[in-house]
Amino acid sequence: MTTGEGRGEELLGRVFLGRVIEPGDEVGGRWVREFGVGEVVRRLREGAAALPGVSGVRWGGLVARARRAEPERDLATARAAGARFVAPGDAEWPGQLDDLGDTRPLGLWVRGRPSLRMWALRSVAVVGARACTEYGTHVAATLAGGLAERGWVVVSGGAYGIDGAAHRGALAARGATVAVLACGVDRPYPRGHAALISRIAEQGLVVGELPPGDHPTPSRFILRNRVIAALTRGTVVVEAACRSGSLATARAAGRLGRFTMGVPGPVTSGLSAGVHELLRAETATLVTDAAEVVELVGDMGELAPARRGPVLPRDLLEPEARAVLDALPGHRAATVEEIARGTPTTRDEAIAKLYELRALGYVERHGDGWKLTRQAMMSVRTGHGPC
Repeated sequence: MTTGEGRGEELLGRVFLGRVIEPGDEVGGRWVREFGVGEVVRRLREGAAALPGVSGVRWGGLVARARRAEPERDLATARAAGARFVAPGDAEWPGQLDDLGDTRPLGLWVRGRPSLRMWALRSVAVVGARACTEYGTHVAATLAGGLAERGWVVVSGGAYGIDGAAHRGALAARGATVAVLACGVDRPYPRGHAALISRIAEQGLVVGELPPGDHPTPSRFILRNRVIAALTRGTVVVEAACRSGSLATARAAGRLGRFTMGVPGPVTSGLSAGVHELLRAETATLVTDAAEVVELVGDMGELAPARRGPVLPRDLLEPEARAVLDALPGHRAATVEEIARGTPTTRDEAIAKLYELRALGYVERHGDGWKLTRQAMMSVRTGHGPC
């Protein structure tokens, strides 16, 4: 069993390595797994012989980074910002992140009071384009709000566009949301979302791999997406062009065995082309609302309602009566003989059905003929029955 002192040393070591090794570095993750945190830290601090898998030049760069690492200072900065460091083995560590193997985060910086592990157990990622349309904004906010109302945690990246709409939708429903950042949790990015991210930290959680003060880069955004995919039970892509970074989240979710879902958009919109490609390749399931998402990621029996059109009064007619009704001309009266010829019934059966239809308000008598009522004609055009 690891002692409290040993656990503290490992935590400091992981904070130290977070300054030296980039997120998602598979080689660095393999070092930690094979040699242990303490040995990797010792080698880097002492500038000893290079660990396997890197060139001498690369090792020299890592050693230079190690000289500037100050884990105690990082922990103090995080505490001042209301953040904590959660490492593998801690009670709050989400076990599903272990599915990332050697690309698993060395640890996560977390702002907010709730337990990340507990929230991640019932969470869904909602991601998509930054330069989204009004349609995408509406769908993301509505979807996130519906998930929050059903007790699901909405996870996204805190960015402009779909991410921001998803966070706001969950917050508006007074639900739970988690922002996974590609920078230090004490320095929200984008700056235009500083107020939103502060609100998420108050009502939910703000999470990041990078130590306090670190800034985002394009590669860090992509690597951040694997954490979003691993944390959650499934990923929903609302809008994404063919080169959208949000597709990387969906592909990571697929590789990890998580549910991958896509919301279709207009076929004329390039911002939905990436989602449509996922759906065409059958690597994602089409969803349109929160109920359909929960049907996939939820527990057994959490089924979405069946999608059906309205049941009209004429749908309740017996087949013989419906056949007689269909045989009547639209704008004139017809004799019984003419109506019977248009149905598989006899003349007498047609008469009986006509009187039945008259009682229901579908037809009326015109001398020796029968004609559809005005209400019946309106029901054909509007889809509503006469009664």
